[in-house]
Amino acid sequence: MNVKDIKDAIEAVIVAQGCFLVDAIVSKDNDILITIESEEGTVCLEDCEKINDVVLSTFDRDVEDYSLTVSSAGLDQPFKVLKQYLKAVGTQVEVSLKGGKKMVATLAAADENGITIRYSAKEAVEGSKKKVVVEHEENYPYAQVNGVRPYITFE
Repeated sequence: MNVKDIKDAIEAVIVAQGCFLVDAIVSKDNDILITIESEEGTVCLEDCEKINDVVLSTFDRDVEDYSLTVSSAGLDQPFKVLKQYLKAVGTQVEVSLKGGKKMVATLAAADENGITIRYSAKEAVEGSKKKVVVEHEENYPYAQVNGVRPYITFE
């Protein structure tokens, strides 16, 4: 069993559920992990069940011995595909850059080449004795980004 066969089998049902594929992994032991995300809102149990049912009906367990897990992309997990970045534009994210720099910022834009983030920082400014809040907008190619994930607050 390979990832392409699985993707081909579930593509239509994922789209019909208003979702998109984040990842599909098949281990050497035929443990299949399918991760999806909703185009808008959140993934519900019914979305995962329908995808699970398609895989079970497409791949005969008597022929292919496998285990199957269908889940939503976790809030604590870094984005893996461009659609996740695009869905998060305008929201707060945690950004981890190569070199160890981490920050909370607003994801201003994303495309095939990288991301644009906006953030505020208190900085010393010439002519001012006190630090002042300075707005920044910076672009980073994906090669400079270790990971971007949703910023979770408990208010």
